[in-house]
Amino acid sequence: MQDRLRRLPKVQSVLDSEGAAGLIAAYGYDDVANAVRAQVQEMRDQILSASATDDAEVSIDAMLTQAEGNLANARVATLRPVINATGIIIHTNLGRARLAPEAIDAMQEVALNYSTLELDIETGKRGSRHAHVEDLICQLTGAEAAIVVNNCAAAILTSLTALGAGKPIIASRGEMVEIGGSFRMPDVIAQSGCVLHEVGTTNKTHLRDYETAIREDTALLLKSHTSNYAVVGFASAPKRKALADLAHKNETLLVEDLGSGVLVDLSPYGLPNEPIIRDVLSEGVNLVTFSGDKLLGGPQAGIIAGRRDCVDQIRAHPMARAVRIDKLSLAALHATLDLYRAPNNPFERIPVLQALAEPIDCVHARATLLSARLSTHDVIKTSILQTAARAGGGALPQQDLPSFAVALAMDGVSPDQIARRLRSAAVPVLGRISNDQFLLDMRAITNADMDTLSDSVTTTLTA
Repeated sequence: MQDRLRRLPKVQSVLDSEGAAGLIAAYGYDDVANAVRAQVQEMRDQILSASATDDAEVSIDAMLTQAEGNLANARVATLRPVINATGIIIHTNLGRARLAPEAIDAMQEVALNYSTLELDIETGKRGSRHAHVEDLICQLTGAEAAIVVNNCAAAILTSLTALGAGKPIIASRGEMVEIGGSFRMPDVIAQSGCVLHEVGTTNKTHLRDYETAIREDTALLLKSHTSNYAVVGFASAPKRKALADLAHKNETLLVEDLGSGVLVDLSPYGLPNEPIIRDVLSEGVNLVTFSGDKLLGGPQAGIIAGRRDCVDQIRAHPMARAVRIDKLSLAALHATLDLYRAPNNPFERIPVLQALAEPIDCVHARATLLSARLSTHDVIKTSILQTAARAGGGALPQQDLPSFAVALAMDGVSPDQIARRLRSAAVPVLGRISNDQFLLDMRAITNADMDTLSDSVTTTLTA
């Protein structure tokens, strides 16, 4: 064992070798040194654990070749594009909403140049970044005022902190939702400094439950739209209008967290039961919070809209500064919102809405095309299945979207192995496994994805 340890190359000897010069020029001395040091330590550990089987001399050239591969792999960006064939359109793990070309152009223009982010161009004095989208949000929602922060969780946290810290707020036990990433509404409320008073039960909350709980110092009633689950069967909750009337009668506020709020009616496309923000505000809700990167189809953002005095109070709170939106997201949000104004048709320009509303015949056509392309390779067996896709992103929890998928099979290769191999592709391909079949669902795939998808699958599975 000691002889084998002594034969290991010295780190400095490897670094001083002629072959190391090019590697150091490409990756820097420190990174190459660390890579070589890690290799030597790994070989030492193998010898000490008696797991090394090769008793031959280790060449410096071999070590440098391995070091180059390790360094190259370490520098591959971990945040990179993937093909989403899971059948989930707004996939939180895959970045949620794809942006419209107009939003991408707006981000690029602002990124390449200085901008009027916080400049009033008329007076030459400091302005507000919120002014760039506030009027547009108000036009589209009917709100008196609006402010935008960096995500919806921040929107509800900032709103509660500014409007109710130290005071009781009333919320239904059946609406104590868990937001993505294990953030629970009771925890958000506690962090805001509000005192939570839960009313009702998991499945039923009555208007009288709120009425009995209201005190003179109650800051607000909080309603949370259950956008990521549904209670069915023996269940009920007060109508929004009745809850608003109760709040106003007792001179308090009604705040609603919509989660994945929408600006347009989805029902013509078979997607009902998602409240439209303008309708929610018209029923008397004083303030709504909703996401920019879900059904709205824009960048990550948390939008707060409603009564002017409420928004002004939130805007003046120090937390609003801590969670403010950045300039690139702001540019993308404005461009996305602009696509909701006439004469634009958002279902033709915004990728999320396009995917939700696309006719099933178009989805089937993509499945047929992909199957035909992949079937030209003998090792890949394909079949087309009718499937159900989902909106995802905590939206439309009970709504299946008709879809088609291409099932892939290979002799001697399990669905798990196919999935693992496709995740390792140059452009990773994400599908899903159902009934022991690996599926590439076509609902979230676009026509522009098809060449990359088919190339990635064939290159990876036929290698």
